[in-house]
Amino acid sequence: MIEKNISKYNKLFSEYTELRVQENRNCSISVVNGDIMGNNKSSESGVSARVYKKGVWGFSSNPTISDETVKDVIQAATENALYLNDRERKNKEPLPKTIGTAEKDFMTDKQRKTQKEMIDFLKEVDDHIGKTYSDLTARTTMYRCLEMEKALLTSEGSHSYSMIPRSIIYIVMSLVKDGQPFELYEVHGGFGQFEDIFDKPDDIFEKLQIQYDHLKKKSEGVYAKAGVADCIFAPDLAGILSHEAIGHTVEADIVLGGSVAADYLNKQVANPNLTMVDFANTALGQMCPIPVFVDDEGTKAEDAVLIENGILKTFMHNKESAQHFGVKPNGNARAYTYSDEPIIRMRNTAIVPGKDKLQDMIASIDDGYYLMQASNGQADSTSEFMFGIVKGYEIKNGKLGRALKDTTISGVAFDMLKTISMISDDMVWSCGGMCGKKQLIPVGMGGPAVKCKVNIGGK
Repeated sequence: MIEKNISKYNKLFSEYTELRVQENRNCSISVVNGDIMGNNKSSESGVSARVYKKGVWGFSSNPTISDETVKDVIQAATENALYLNDRERKNKEPLPKTIGTAEKDFMTDKQRKTQKEMIDFLKEVDDHIGKTYSDLTARTTMYRCLEMEKALLTSEGSHSYSMIPRSIIYIVMSLVKDGQPFELYEVHGGFGQFEDIFDKPDDIFEKLQIQYDHLKKKSEGVYAKAGVADCIFAPDLAGILSHEAIGHTVEADIVLGGSVAADYLNKQVANPNLTMVDFANTALGQMCPIPVFVDDEGTKAEDAVLIENGILKTFMHNKESAQHFGVKPNGNARAYTYSDEPIIRMRNTAIVPGKDKLQDMIASIDDGYYLMQASNGQADSTSEFMFGIVKGYEIKNGKLGRALKDTTISGVAFDMLKTISMISDDMVWSCGGMCGKKQLIPVGMGGPAVKCKVNIGGK
């Protein structure tokens, strides 16, 4: 645990300064075919300071947290900024002043479980899978927990403390059918600590049956027919598309680096019924998977309405990009570890639910596909994307048909957004998102199901 209030150090600031004390605690357990293959618990902590001077930054960090090292990193970051300013002489204006304050401690109030108790939990889940689904050729049960604890103080008066936990269990099932391997994964859990999310192993058993049924159907399924098709993206897939193919293109640092979105601001980029938001901490009255209240520059985190009624309205900003574009920063500057400088990151990016029912969306398609889960994918600053699809079904005459074997989808996201014709009225968050832009960071992805046209791969 770190000290929540670090305001005693503000007397050490002589320039614009951000001081951050942080500890990341990780826990991972892996059980493969009944054997414990991984059992790790680690933490990484330290202090960092970042100083701004007329267009240049100085940064310093130290893995030891003490009064002395706090003083040292502030002094080193200040000297770095002054040195660079003396050499580069950019003479830029001061950054926009923002003051954010918050104290959010989401530590469980329940009795903490020991590592052995969590291992026993996973082994019971694994044993159930092994005994119930004897035709599986392999099974993996993994637990991953990340607790990010931060205290922030800025020379402008921002001060915040947060302890944001996320706990996830991944289940992977594999089988072989006619000599061909098939695999499906599911993710359980999300925001909170183990004790808040996982009560009894039995609570997962029903979901395991659903996962197994999908896998069996997939092994007996068909390949999609290659070409452009009417498709429905389930929330999990719509969320990944929102993050990877749209979200990254409207991060202001990517925009300044040449993103295609630079030319689309205030232009129609999607169906007029579509609105997409990077939520700060709360969406539709519910806590988001990764709530951010004050970002790592001390800015109060607010929702960024990226696309409103089909029109691209804004980019995501830190203080420096907000100054460049002449807008207000919205709290998207985030850092993963104490030794990382904050960069522009998404928080919880999703399309806002519409008014359609999923069954009506399926009924509206004579020949198409219901695509439910992606394996992974890539997108670039042109918004071109390609994702693997590991779970999906045919749609024939308005009804779900045979399951699909693995396939892919590809296209240009801003073109695809204009083909969206129906949006479901529900909201589902994915619970395991982790973005890898320069430095890892947990993110929330999700939304409703959407009907669109997309290029789908064949065999």
